[in-house]
Amino acid sequence: MIKRTGAKGAGPLSGLRIVEISGLGPTPFAAMCLADFGAEVIRIARPGSGGAENHVLGLEVDVLDRGRDVVEVDLKSDAGREAVRTLIACADGVIEGMRPGVMERLGLGPDDFPDHPALVYGRMTGWGQEGPLSQTAGHDINYLSLTGALHAMGGEAPAIPLNLLGDFGGGGIYLAFGMLAALWRARETGQGQVVDCAITDGVAHLMAMITGMAGQGAWTDRRQANLLDGAAPFYTVYECACGGHMAVGALEPQFYTVLIAGLGFAPEALPAREARANWPALRDAFADRFATRSRDDWTEVFAGSDACATPVLSIAEAIAHPQNAERGAYVDLDGLAQPAPAPRLSATPGQACAQGRRISAAEALARWSDCV
Repeated sequence: MIKRTGAKGAGPLSGLRIVEISGLGPTPFAAMCLADFGAEVIRIARPGSGGAENHVLGLEVDVLDRGRDVVEVDLKSDAGREAVRTLIACADGVIEGMRPGVMERLGLGPDDFPDHPALVYGRMTGWGQEGPLSQTAGHDINYLSLTGALHAMGGEAPAIPLNLLGDFGGGGIYLAFGMLAALWRARETGQGQVVDCAITDGVAHLMAMITGMAGQGAWTDRRQANLLDGAAPFYTVYECACGGHMAVGALEPQFYTVLIAGLGFAPEALPAREARANWPALRDAFADRFATRSRDDWTEVFAGSDACATPVLSIAEAIAHPQNAERGAYVDLDGLAQPAPAPRLSATPGQACAQGRRISAAEALARWSDCV
């Protein structure tokens, strides 16, 4: 990997060049993460789209598009493919989320750059590059369903965790991590490689602790029958008098003691929590008590304590919460609140930048002219 002085600033990935083939969900999320920390990412988009692949979501502004300029290119044309080929030849890495084989048919697959041995080629799919489902469509919910994750969450029916667990947890973050791992090796050895990032692989990896518990008989395949799935009365959600909810996570005995004191119970008045047979009675007692006061009242009761009892906030409330506000967990870009880069680096922190400009392929190539 060529070391360069980056044009974006002093981020830890300054000098890193990435070509992103425009897509939905996990691919732009990974690109946003890299751009937040200083990588110069140029996004390749269909003509007329401006990089906004949001026909499903209907968005005017997609936060995931922040921090990078867009080159609109017709990949079905010889000129368009040649422009992208030249950009990739000047980049440290490329990320794409096409179905397996599409980039090869365009002449832009990982084997089409023999003169760039250090190229790191990131591939984001739901099912992976091979396997019986590799050529079929899918979305977050489908990937969760085949990894056991969806079955493990919810009550009478599985609960859908938005698209956080698959698209972004098992997909985008793993793609960004895999790219950085491969880019580190390329820097040391001059040899790039393909990063085959499948959402199903990532979710399976995220399920490591639960899978390990199941293999040792510490997790049962029934929802709300386990320690961390809402069965435990000290690790669940309770409705308050106002209709709001409190989240309780008092797993450790010392935190549980603070919880029941805040609820106004004497320890001897409650059955032992160690016996699972007592959990239904404890849940009923806690539910009845939480139902006597509003969410805000209970928030005040437990404020600053180790009860591990917190209000369930809406998105707007979360943005305004003092903890998030003091840490600057959200930033305002062009009038739109969005999450700040994470995690935090002490010397070279990430920086959220507004959506970039639409630029021509010629301008992009001129920017990277040192390798042309």
